[in-house]
Amino acid sequence: MAHQSTQLFLSTVLSQRGPSALQYTEDSKWLIRQHLVSLIESYPSLQPKTAVFNHTDGRTVNLLQAQGTIPMIYMNVTYNIPIVIWLMETYPRHPPCIYVNPTRDMIIKRPHAYVNPSGLVSTPLLQSWIYPSSTLCDVIKELSGLFGLDPPLFTRQQQNPNTESMRIQSNSGRPAIPPRGGYDQSPYGVSPSQNMNHRTDDPVEIYKKNAINKLLESLHGDIATLRKNREVEMEGLFNAQGMLRQREEQLSKGVREMQQEKEGLEQQLQMVLMNTDVLEGWVKENQVKVKINKGNLNVDQVFEPVDALSKQMLDCTAADLAIEDVIYSLDKAFQEGSIAFDHYLKNVRALSREQFFHRATASKVRAAQMQAQRLDIPFTYLNLSSGTYF
Repeated sequence: MAHQSTQLFLSTVLSQRGPSALQYTEDSKWLIRQHLVSLIESYPSLQPKTAVFNHTDGRTVNLLQAQGTIPMIYMNVTYNIPIVIWLMETYPRHPPCIYVNPTRDMIIKRPHAYVNPSGLVSTPLLQSWIYPSSTLCDVIKELSGLFGLDPPLFTRQQQNPNTESMRIQSNSGRPAIPPRGGYDQSPYGVSPSQNMNHRTDDPVEIYKKNAINKLLESLHGDIATLRKNREVEMEGLFNAQGMLRQREEQLSKGVREMQQEKEGLEQQLQMVLMNTDVLEGWVKENQVKVKINKGNLNVDQVFEPVDALSKQMLDCTAADLAIEDVIYSLDKAFQEGSIAFDHYLKNVRALSREQFFHRATASKVRAAQMQAQRLDIPFTYLNLSSGTYF
């Protein structure tokens, strides 16, 4: 039930919009949810919540955090260390920000290998965070083990310290951490009789601790190298993704253009089919008349103007083309020497003048026809003698 409520809470807060929305990118919210769900399953003492994080530059942002305790085994006794895990805006591409959160009766050990005086935690895994393989569970598991080797918190020294204050409180909600005053003998105070045979400067313990530190340093170097290689690979993948998106846009644009061209061609095809149907109907209708007249058709009488403007346009166009043919014939005759030069100029001048008037008249008739079309006056240029109009 608690697991389902955690999932519901995370789904709700990660889908919020507006001023109260969490400051994470959309493509990272799914992985954030998975990391927190896995963390709560492994460490039920941690609970997710939203809170306002204050940056050092004065900015405030709404972020997710996991607050509670994590187990730490020291001298075969389990203790609970209070911590706060902040998931920053750049998570999970960058590591979380973890603080040790001491209660009023606790203090942070100084110096500590992995916790600074303000409580900020820094471990090899946090320093070598690798996206997307690193997880919160891995960090807390490592942190629990490191705290077991070197506890980060101690109980404050009481005004009247005694042997009983050095013991682990059995009636508290979680194991208490003994006072700092007993740290010289043991970080988790034991009775003097138990401490008589124990020395903190045991050579075996010192050798073991130095070996662990060297292993951690070596591991840190290997992880840093692996992280750099992964970052290079990820950068290459991001570049490839950008190129693929650019090509996708180009292909989509090409598809849209081809679709538009296809639609235009389909419209033209419909017009051609319509005109074909009209022409085929006209041919079928007039084939019978051709057979009746037995081919004796006067070409000049096949087309008849439908009105005065059409008749005038037909006459002007025919005269213009006829004069053009005459002038061409005069040019050819002059080049061949069949006509005198002065006679050639005289005829060309007269024909050109007549052709000019025909063209001017045709231009005025065309303007009148365009005006009639703009006024939506039904108008056709030619009328077939068979009764078919175009």
